[in-house]
Amino acid sequence: MQFLIFNISFPFLWIISILPFRLFYWFSDGIYYLVYYGIGYRKKIVRHNLSIALPHLSDKERLAIEKKFYQHMCDVFLEMIKTISISSEEMKKRFVITNIELLKEYEQKNKSVILLASHYASWEWLLSINESTSFKCYGVYKKLSNKYFDAKVRAIRSKFKSELVTTSKTISLIQENETKGIVSLYGLASDQSPQVHKTYHWQKFMGIEVPVHTGAEMLAKKYDLDVLFAQVRKVKRGYYEATFVPISTASKSIPNYEITDTYLNEVEKQIIEAPEYYFWTHKRWKHRKS
Repeated sequence: MQFLIFNISFPFLWIISILPFRLFYWFSDGIYYLVYYGIGYRKKIVRHNLSIALPHLSDKERLAIEKKFYQHMCDVFLEMIKTISISSEEMKKRFVITNIELLKEYEQKNKSVILLASHYASWEWLLSINESTSFKCYGVYKKLSNKYFDAKVRAIRSKFKSELVTTSKTISLIQENETKGIVSLYGLASDQSPQVHKTYHWQKFMGIEVPVHTGAEMLAKKYDLDVLFAQVRKVKRGYYEATFVPISTASKSIPNYEITDTYLNEVEKQIIEAPEYYFWTHKRWKHRKS
């Protein structure tokens, strides 16, 4: 059944990917109206998240953010499909790294790096970073249940020479690379909610104390990896800029949870600046202290 679903669906995805950008975003507008006004996909979750994370705004202001978010969400998912056919030259025009020279400095240190990102603006096109660095680049992701779609998503996301590794295999991969002396960059998005029974640290995020992922910090300390944050912003529709922000260069000596807290503070700054580009459909605040 999984194979049948994949074979029926993929030709449509390929057709979407080859649409000229003007038609492509018209199609995204149509999907937005279907998802927002027709299906109402996770609308209750989005409104709840906006109400508790942005309580200082009026209902009208939050509603405007809500609609802009759904438009952006549809763009992001379709842009992942666009990756099937987009050229390297087009990608470099649409996803620009503003301070690539900083990454070059980190390359010269001959140390591996953890690049922390968030579900903000375009985390999908951030995978094109491998075109701009000599690091061996990996993106950490959660495996899909449909093995055929999982294989295709891996192929799409790896188009620009980055490799994907599942969360369960990340530690063994880093251990192997460190043993072999393979200098690498590991990209992780760590802003979503962890399982409470696996939580080691709680921190305020958008003013609400919640459990937070600390795996990236644990890896950085264990293997003495430098840590950067990818600050991504949406310039206009279909165009993004990424700026690297240093978080730690001596991870083992930094007090516990300081790397994690600094990362979350950077994510908060982005959300406050333009909240419509954060991924509000996730149940980020489902576990919180009173």
